[in-house]
Amino acid sequence: MQKKDIGLGILIIVVGAIVYMRNPLFLSPINLGNTANLIGLFGLFAIGQGFVIMTGGIDLSVGSVIALLGVLFVDMVGKFGVPWPLAMAIIIGLGVLIGLAHGILITRFRLQPFVVTLCGLLIYRGIARGYTAESTAGFPFGSSYPQLEWLTIGRSFGVPHSFLAMLIVAAVMWVVLHHTVFGRHLCAVGKNEEAARFSGINTRFVTVMAYVICAVLASIAAIYFAMFTKSVQPSSHGNFYELYAIAAAVLGGCSLRGGEGSVIGIVLGAVLLQELQNLVNLLGIPSSLNFAVMGAVILLGVLADQQFASYRTRKNTERALGLLQKP
Repeated sequence: MQKKDIGLGILIIVVGAIVYMRNPLFLSPINLGNTANLIGLFGLFAIGQGFVIMTGGIDLSVGSVIALLGVLFVDMVGKFGVPWPLAMAIIIGLGVLIGLAHGILITRFRLQPFVVTLCGLLIYRGIARGYTAESTAGFPFGSSYPQLEWLTIGRSFGVPHSFLAMLIVAAVMWVVLHHTVFGRHLCAVGKNEEAARFSGINTRFVTVMAYVICAVLASIAAIYFAMFTKSVQPSSHGNFYELYAIAAAVLGGCSLRGGEGSVIGIVLGAVLLQELQNLVNLLGIPSSLNFAVMGAVILLGVLADQQFASYRTRKNTERALGLLQKP
Protein backbone atom coordinates (compact mmCIF):
# COMPACT_ATOMS: atom_id res chain seq x y z
CA MET A 1 0.00 0.00 0.00
CA GLN A 2 1.38 3.40 -1.02
CA LYS A 3 1.59 6.48 1.20
CA LYS A 4 -1.14 8.11 -0.88
CA ASP A 5 -3.45 5.18 -0.18
CA ILE A 6 -2.85 5.44 3.57
CA GLY A 7 -3.53 9.18 3.48
CA LEU A 8 -6.72 8.63 1.50
CA GLY A 9 -7.86 5.97 3.96
CA ILE A 10 -7.32 8.38 6.86
CA LEU A 11 -9.29 11.06 5.00
CA ILE A 12 -12.18 8.61 4.50
CA ILE A 13 -12.25 7.86 8.23
CA VAL A 14 -12.16 11.56 9.15
CA VAL A 15 -14.94 12.49 6.72
CA GLY A 16 -17.01 9.52 7.91
CA ALA A 17 -16.58 10.58 11.55
CA ILE A 18 -17.67 14.13 10.73
CA VAL A 19 -20.76 12.92 8.88
CA TYR A 20 -21.63 10.51 11.70
CA MET A 21 -21.42 13.29 14.28
CA ARG A 22 -23.78 15.38 12.20
CA ASN A 23 -26.12 12.49 11.42
CA PRO A 24 -25.81 9.09 13.23
CA LEU A 25 -27.84 7.44 10.44
CA PHE A 26 -24.60 7.37 8.46
CA LEU A 27 -23.57 4.13 10.21
CA SER A 28 -26.99 2.50 10.10
CA PRO A 29 -27.00 -0.96 8.45
CA ILE A 30 -29.39 0.20 5.71
CA ASN A 31 -27.27 3.22 4.79
CA LEU A 32 -24.02 1.25 4.91
CA GLY A 33 -25.52 -1.46 2.70
CA ASN A 34 -26.82 1.03 0.14
CA THR A 35 -23.53 2.92 0.12
CA ALA A 36 -21.56 -0.30 -0.33
CA ASN A 37 -23.79 -1.19 -3.27
CA LEU A 38 -23.08 2.15 -4.97
CA ILE A 39 -19.35 1.84 -4.23
CA GLY A 40 -19.39 -1.53 -5.97
CA LEU A 41 -21.30 -0.26 -8.99
CA PHE A 42 -19.12 2.79 -9.55
CA GLY A 43 -15.90 1.13 -8.46
CA LEU A 44 -16.15 -1.50 -11.19
CA PHE A 45 -15.70 0.90 -14.08
CA ALA A 46 -13.52 3.34 -12.13
CA ILE A 47 -10.81 0.66 -11.97
CA GLY A 48 -10.90 0.36 -15.76
CA GLN A 49 -10.69 4.14 -16.14
CA GLY A 50 -7.65 4.10 -13.87
CA PHE A 51 -5.82 1.68 -16.18
CA VAL A 52 -6.46 3.98 -19.14
CA ILE A 53 -5.32 7.06 -17.21
CA MET A 54 -2.11 5.24 -16.24
CA THR A 55 -1.22 5.05 -19.95
CA GLY A 56 -1.62 8.82 -20.19
CA GLY A 57 -5.01 8.51 -21.91
CA ILE A 58 -8.62 9.00 -20.92
CA ASP A 59 -11.98 7.39 -21.72
CA LEU A 60 -14.91 9.78 -21.90
CA SER A 61 -17.31 7.18 -23.33
CA VAL A 62 -17.80 5.07 -20.19
CA GLY A 63 -21.25 6.45 -19.33
CA SER A 64 -22.54 6.02 -22.88
CA VAL A 65 -21.14 2.48 -23.05
CA ILE A 66 -23.03 1.64 -19.86
CA ALA A 67 -26.23 3.10 -21.35
CA LEU A 68 -25.95 1.29 -24.71
CA LEU A 69 -24.93 -2.09 -23.32
CA GLY A 70 -27.52 -1.77 -20.54
CA VAL A 71 -30.27 -1.27 -23.13
CA LEU A 72 -29.07 -4.25 -25.15
CA PHE A 73 -28.82 -6.50 -22.08
CA VAL A 74 -32.33 -5.65 -20.87
CA ASP A 75 -33.80 -6.25 -24.33
CA MET A 76 -31.92 -9.52 -24.88
CA VAL A 77 -33.05 -10.99 -21.57
CA GLY A 78 -36.50 -9.39 -21.22
CA LYS A 79 -37.68 -8.94 -24.80
CA PHE A 80 -35.98 -11.63 -26.84
CA GLY A 81 -35.67 -14.29 -24.15
CA VAL A 82 -31.93 -14.85 -24.51
CA PRO A 83 -30.60 -16.92 -21.57
CA TRP A 84 -28.94 -14.50 -19.20
CA PRO A 85 -25.51 -16.24 -19.16
CA LEU A 86 -25.38 -15.97 -22.96
CA ALA A 87 -26.59 -12.35 -22.80
CA MET A 88 -23.85 -11.51 -20.31
CA ALA A 89 -21.23 -13.14 -22.55
CA ILE A 90 -22.47 -11.14 -25.55
CA ILE A 91 -22.38 -7.86 -23.61
CA ILE A 92 -18.84 -8.52 -22.38
CA GLY A 93 -17.84 -9.48 -25.93
CA LEU A 94 -19.23 -6.16 -27.18
CA GLY A 95 -17.17 -4.47 -24.48
CA VAL A 96 -14.06 -6.15 -25.86
CA LEU A 97 -14.88 -4.92 -29.38
CA ILE A 98 -15.47 -1.35 -28.14
CA GLY A 99 -12.15 -1.36 -26.29
CA LEU A 100 -10.34 -2.76 -29.34
CA ALA A 101 -11.89 -0.06 -31.54
CA HIS A 102 -10.74 2.69 -29.17
CA GLY A 103 -7.26 1.24 -28.81
CA ILE A 104 -6.73 0.70 -32.53
CA LEU A 105 -7.91 4.21 -33.43
CA ILE A 106 -5.50 5.64 -30.85
CA THR A 107 -2.47 3.48 -31.62
CA ARG A 108 -2.75 2.71 -35.34
CA PHE A 109 -4.34 5.94 -36.56
CA ARG A 110 -2.59 8.13 -33.96
CA LEU A 111 -5.79 9.86 -32.88
CA GLN A 112 -5.98 11.59 -29.51
CA PRO A 113 -7.73 9.54 -26.78
CA PHE A 114 -9.84 12.58 -25.89
CA VAL A 115 -11.18 12.83 -29.45
CA VAL A 116 -11.75 9.09 -29.93
CA THR A 117 -13.63 8.58 -26.68
CA LEU A 118 -15.55 11.86 -26.99
CA CYS A 119 -16.82 10.63 -30.36
CA GLY A 120 -17.63 7.32 -28.68
CA LEU A 121 -19.61 9.15 -26.01
CA LEU A 122 -21.79 10.71 -28.70
CA ILE A 123 -22.02 7.64 -30.96
CA TYR A 124 -22.96 5.08 -28.28
CA ARG A 125 -25.49 7.40 -26.66
CA GLY A 126 -27.00 8.19 -30.05
CA ILE A 127 -27.26 4.51 -31.00
CA ALA A 128 -28.95 3.72 -27.68
CA ARG A 129 -31.47 6.52 -28.12
CA GLY A 130 -32.13 5.62 -31.75
CA TYR A 131 -32.49 1.91 -31.00
CA THR A 132 -35.15 2.55 -28.35
CA ALA A 133 -36.73 5.48 -30.22
CA GLU A 134 -36.20 7.56 -27.06
CA SER A 135 -38.27 5.12 -25.00
CA THR A 136 -37.26 3.31 -21.82
CA ALA A 137 -36.00 -0.25 -22.06
CA GLY A 138 -37.28 -2.43 -19.24
CA PHE A 139 -38.08 -5.98 -18.24
CA PRO A 140 -41.64 -7.26 -18.83
CA PHE A 141 -44.06 -6.67 -15.97
CA GLY A 142 -43.94 -9.47 -13.44
CA SER A 143 -40.83 -11.08 -14.91
CA SER A 144 -38.36 -12.64 -12.52
CA TYR A 145 -34.83 -13.94 -12.94
CA PRO A 146 -33.89 -15.37 -9.53
CA GLN A 147 -30.33 -16.49 -10.32
CA LEU A 148 -29.45 -13.32 -12.23
CA GLU A 149 -30.98 -11.13 -9.54
CA TRP A 150 -29.09 -13.00 -6.80
CA LEU A 151 -25.83 -12.58 -8.69
CA THR A 152 -26.23 -8.86 -9.38
CA ILE A 153 -28.49 -7.24 -6.78
CA GLY A 154 -28.48 -9.94 -4.11
CA ARG A 155 -26.69 -9.78 -0.77
CA SER A 156 -24.74 -12.25 1.33
CA PHE A 157 -24.62 -11.57 5.08
CA GLY A 158 -25.82 -8.05 4.30
CA VAL A 159 -22.99 -7.33 1.85
CA PRO A 160 -24.18 -6.38 -1.68
CA HIS A 161 -22.90 -8.66 -4.41
CA SER A 162 -21.95 -5.64 -6.51
CA PHE A 163 -19.48 -4.71 -3.78
CA LEU A 164 -18.12 -8.25 -3.65
CA ALA A 165 -17.77 -8.23 -7.45
CA MET A 166 -15.78 -5.01 -7.26
CA LEU A 167 -13.49 -6.51 -4.62
CA ILE A 168 -12.86 -9.57 -6.82
CA VAL A 169 -12.14 -7.38 -9.85
CA ALA A 170 -9.92 -5.13 -7.74
CA ALA A 171 -7.93 -8.14 -6.47
CA VAL A 172 -7.38 -9.44 -10.00
CA MET A 173 -6.44 -6.01 -11.33
CA TRP A 174 -4.10 -5.45 -8.36
CA VAL A 175 -2.20 -8.60 -9.29
CA VAL A 176 -2.14 -7.57 -12.96
CA LEU A 177 -0.85 -4.07 -12.19
CA HIS A 178 1.63 -4.79 -9.44
CA HIS A 179 2.81 -8.35 -10.06
CA THR A 180 2.92 -8.88 -13.83
CA VAL A 181 5.12 -7.75 -16.68
CA PHE A 182 2.09 -6.11 -18.28
CA GLY A 183 1.62 -3.92 -15.22
CA ARG A 184 5.21 -2.73 -15.34
CA HIS A 185 4.91 -2.07 -19.06
CA LEU A 186 1.67 -0.14 -18.46
CA CYS A 187 3.41 2.26 -16.08
CA ALA A 188 6.41 2.56 -18.39
CA VAL A 189 4.20 3.54 -21.33
CA GLY A 190 2.47 6.15 -19.21
CA LYS A 191 5.72 7.70 -18.00
CA ASN A 192 7.41 7.89 -21.40
CA GLU A 193 5.89 6.05 -24.36
CA GLU A 194 8.80 6.74 -26.70
CA ALA A 195 11.39 5.51 -24.20
CA ALA A 196 9.27 2.43 -23.51
CA ARG A 197 9.09 1.66 -27.22
CA PHE A 198 12.86 2.01 -27.65
CA SER A 199 13.37 -0.33 -24.69
CA GLY A 200 11.50 -3.08 -26.54
CA ILE A 201 8.01 -2.75 -25.04
CA ASN A 202 5.10 -3.29 -27.42
CA THR A 203 3.48 0.03 -26.54
CA ARG A 204 0.61 -0.41 -28.98
CA PHE A 205 -0.43 -3.70 -27.42
CA VAL A 206 -0.22 -2.28 -23.89
CA THR A 207 -2.34 0.76 -24.80
CA VAL A 208 -4.95 -1.31 -26.64
CA MET A 209 -5.24 -3.73 -23.72
CA ALA A 210 -5.76 -0.83 -21.28
CA TYR A 211 -8.76 0.35 -23.32
CA VAL A 212 -10.07 -3.22 -23.60
CA ILE A 213 -9.89 -3.63 -19.82
CA CYS A 214 -11.72 -0.33 -19.36
CA ALA A 215 -14.50 -1.25 -21.81
CA VAL A 216 -14.89 -4.78 -20.40
CA LEU A 217 -15.28 -3.47 -16.85
CA ALA A 218 -17.75 -0.87 -18.15
CA SER A 219 -19.74 -3.69 -19.79
CA ILE A 220 -19.84 -5.64 -16.51
CA ALA A 221 -20.95 -2.48 -14.72
CA ALA A 222 -23.65 -2.00 -17.39
CA ILE A 223 -25.16 -5.37 -16.46
CA TYR A 224 -25.13 -4.55 -12.74
CA PHE A 225 -26.62 -1.09 -13.31
CA ALA A 226 -29.35 -2.50 -15.57
CA MET A 227 -30.37 -5.01 -12.90
CA PHE A 228 -30.13 -2.36 -10.18
CA THR A 229 -32.41 0.12 -11.94
CA LYS A 230 -34.57 -2.55 -13.67
CA SER A 231 -34.95 -0.18 -16.61
CA VAL A 232 -32.71 1.94 -18.80
CA GLN A 233 -33.57 5.40 -20.10
CA PRO A 234 -30.88 5.90 -22.77
CA SER A 235 -31.04 9.69 -22.70
CA SER A 236 -30.04 9.88 -19.03
CA HIS A 237 -28.74 6.47 -17.92
CA GLY A 238 -25.03 6.70 -17.17
CA ASN A 239 -24.82 10.46 -17.66
CA PHE A 240 -21.54 11.88 -16.32
CA TYR A 241 -20.42 8.47 -15.04
CA GLU A 242 -17.09 9.07 -16.73
CA LEU A 243 -16.59 11.99 -14.33
CA TYR A 244 -17.11 9.70 -11.35
CA ALA A 245 -14.55 7.29 -12.78
CA ILE A 246 -11.99 10.02 -13.49
CA ALA A 247 -12.53 11.58 -10.07
CA ALA A 248 -12.10 8.22 -8.29
CA ALA A 249 -8.93 7.48 -10.25
CA VAL A 250 -7.42 10.93 -9.64
CA LEU A 251 -8.29 10.80 -5.95
CA GLY A 252 -6.76 7.34 -5.83
CA GLY A 253 -3.38 8.59 -6.98
CA CYS A 254 -3.60 8.10 -10.75
CA SER A 255 -1.69 10.92 -12.41
CA LEU A 256 -3.40 12.43 -15.45
CA ARG A 257 0.08 12.62 -16.97
CA GLY A 258 0.22 8.83 -16.82
CA GLY A 259 2.68 6.38 -15.32
CA GLU A 260 1.29 6.39 -11.77
CA GLY A 261 -1.62 4.66 -10.12
CA SER A 262 -2.83 2.15 -7.56
CA VAL A 263 -5.81 -0.19 -7.66
CA ILE A 264 -6.26 0.15 -3.90
CA GLY A 265 -6.18 3.93 -4.32
CA ILE A 266 -8.87 3.83 -7.03
CA VAL A 267 -11.13 1.75 -4.79
CA LEU A 268 -10.56 4.16 -1.91
CA GLY A 269 -11.29 7.04 -4.29
CA ALA A 270 -14.64 5.44 -5.18
CA VAL A 271 -15.35 5.01 -1.45
CA LEU A 272 -14.59 8.67 -0.75
CA LEU A 273 -16.78 9.88 -3.61
CA GLN A 274 -19.76 7.87 -2.41
CA GLU A 275 -19.08 9.05 1.13
CA LEU A 276 -19.22 12.63 -0.11
CA GLN A 277 -22.48 11.89 -1.95
CA ASN A 278 -23.81 10.39 1.27
CA LEU A 279 -22.73 13.53 3.11
CA VAL A 280 -24.71 15.66 0.66
CA ASN A 281 -27.83 13.54 1.18
CA LEU A 282 -27.65 13.12 4.97
CA LEU A 283 -26.84 16.76 5.69
CA GLY A 284 -29.73 18.00 3.60
CA ILE A 285 -27.53 19.75 1.01
CA PRO A 286 -29.45 20.20 -2.28
CA SER A 287 -28.72 17.33 -4.68
CA SER A 288 -28.20 19.92 -7.42
CA LEU A 289 -24.82 20.61 -5.80
CA ASN A 290 -23.62 17.04 -6.42
CA PHE A 291 -21.81 18.01 -9.59
CA ALA A 292 -20.27 21.03 -7.88
CA VAL A 293 -18.87 18.68 -5.25
CA MET A 294 -17.58 16.37 -7.99
CA GLY A 295 -15.90 19.21 -9.87
CA ALA A 296 -14.27 20.53 -6.72
CA VAL A 297 -12.98 17.05 -5.86
CA ILE A 298 -11.41 16.59 -9.32
CA LEU A 299 -9.85 20.06 -9.17
CA LEU A 300 -8.38 19.50 -5.72
CA GLY A 301 -7.09 16.09 -6.78
CA VAL A 302 -5.31 17.50 -9.83
CA LEU A 303 -3.85 20.39 -7.82
CA ALA A 304 -2.59 18.01 -5.16
CA ASP A 305 -1.06 15.74 -7.81
CA GLN A 306 0.78 18.67 -9.40
CA GLN A 307 2.08 19.86 -6.05
CA PHE A 308 3.32 16.39 -5.11
CA ALA A 309 4.97 16.00 -8.53
CA SER A 310 6.74 19.36 -8.18
CA TYR A 311 7.87 18.44 -4.66
CA ARG A 312 9.26 15.08 -5.80
CA THR A 313 11.06 16.69 -8.74
CA ARG A 314 12.61 19.33 -6.51
CA LYS A 315 13.75 16.74 -3.96
CA ASN A 316 15.23 14.49 -6.64
CA THR A 317 17.10 17.43 -8.13
CA GLU A 318 18.48 18.46 -4.72
CA ARG A 319 19.53 14.88 -4.03
CA ALA A 320 21.28 14.60 -7.40
CA LEU A 321 23.10 17.91 -6.88
CA GLY A 322 24.16 16.78 -3.41
CA LEU A 323 25.68 13.60 -4.82
CA LEU A 324 27.55 15.55 -7.50
CA GLN A 325 28.99 17.96 -4.94
CA LYS A 326 30.39 15.18 -2.77
CA PRO A 327 34.20 14.80 -3.08
